[in-house]
Amino acid sequence: MFPTGCAMLLTDQSVAKLTIPEGKAELIVFDDREPGFGVRLRAGGKRVWICQYRAGGQQRRVTIKSVAELTAAKARDRAKALKAGVTLGTDPQGERLAEKERAKTTLLHIVDSYLEHLERRVKVAAMKRASYDATERYLRNHWAKLHPQPAHSLSRREIAERLTAIASENGPISANRARAALSSLYTWAMKEGLLETLQANPVAFTNKPAEERHRDRVLSHTELREIWQHSGDSDFGRIVRLLMLTAQRRDEVANMVRSELSIDRALWSIPAPRTKNGIMHDVPLAPSALEIIQSIPVAEVKEGEPRRDLIFGAGKGGFSGWSRSKTDLDTRIAAARAKAAEAEGVEPVEMPHWTLHDLRRTADTLMNEELGVQPHVTEAILNHVSSQESGKKGVAKVYNRSKYAAEKRAALSAWADHLLEISR
Repeated sequence: MFPTGCAMLLTDQSVAKLTIPEGKAELIVFDDREPGFGVRLRAGGKRVWICQYRAGGQQRRVTIKSVAELTAAKARDRAKALKAGVTLGTDPQGERLAEKERAKTTLLHIVDSYLEHLERRVKVAAMKRASYDATERYLRNHWAKLHPQPAHSLSRREIAERLTAIASENGPISANRARAALSSLYTWAMKEGLLETLQANPVAFTNKPAEERHRDRVLSHTELREIWQHSGDSDFGRIVRLLMLTAQRRDEVANMVRSELSIDRALWSIPAPRTKNGIMHDVPLAPSALEIIQSIPVAEVKEGEPRRDLIFGAGKGGFSGWSRSKTDLDTRIAAARAKAAEAEGVEPVEMPHWTLHDLRRTADTLMNEELGVQPHVTEAILNHVSSQESGKKGVAKVYNRSKYAAEKRAALSAWADHLLEISR
């Protein structure tokens, strides 16, 4: 039961004369005209109008305003309105308490729960590890600035503004991927009952940062040489050169682990959970690719900690910082072009936009067109699976995996030699 004092007609004058009895921390006095309407005095001098009512079988008390902000007459009218709302089913104090609870469910809380759900899907092979890693990267890195916000109250405006920032910092395609990851998170959370007050997914009504089109860009010899020469010896530079030499996917190279490598056999075996098609993939390593991998030092760990198996990046994750590193590489290439143009007395020509995935397409095209590698061999190198082979299982799949091993090794060795010749 709430502590109460005597009842009296509450007016501005009568309230001004009230004092707290000695030894008490507060005094509550109710109005003898309007049930539930009262005033609370605190020892520190604070005086507020209150309204007490019952809702859902519980006694509630809500603060209306401070005595200094509202006259007794207006506060009494507010109390009447509050109680009228309670009669119609509202519960002001209950809603405030519920809002406080909802505020504890931040976006980060939902991100953690969602990733735990996806991790379980990975363990039962319902989701590829590469897809999980990408989703985790977008949710933890790209949306980090909104993590402290209550997930149920994020507005479309806030999401749209963050998407604009992501597009500016990491490119529109990354913003598209980040948007898709957040939308999937909200859909899941709503179905799980974690965001019961939401009527609709707030991401669904935001604009897509970019329209994606199929690319067919093949880099020229000059462009390949520039990329190779200016990629540098950082993690990013080594990844770029390995992408050029192996023709594998960006995240497959960036998340390479030492346990996947057989140095003696010059072979990199990418496990099924890390490939796009879910099929284990063997990549023969040319001497130049092997040299790059062996030049990467093993990260030091503190005593008692397990060895870090990931080759690139730091901490628990693989390489990150794609946008910044790609921009730096483009800047170095542009500077070299400008210097060469100045020496020749001509205007510099800007290198057309290119992506890391263009390196994979270029390797595929040039192996076929300039080295005569048969399409079925380049398909095997790229780990593309034809419709006739995609359904094979067991022994047939193992046989098919090793079917073109010699051809793949010969092709990648020839391609590495060709690329090094181009890059001189």
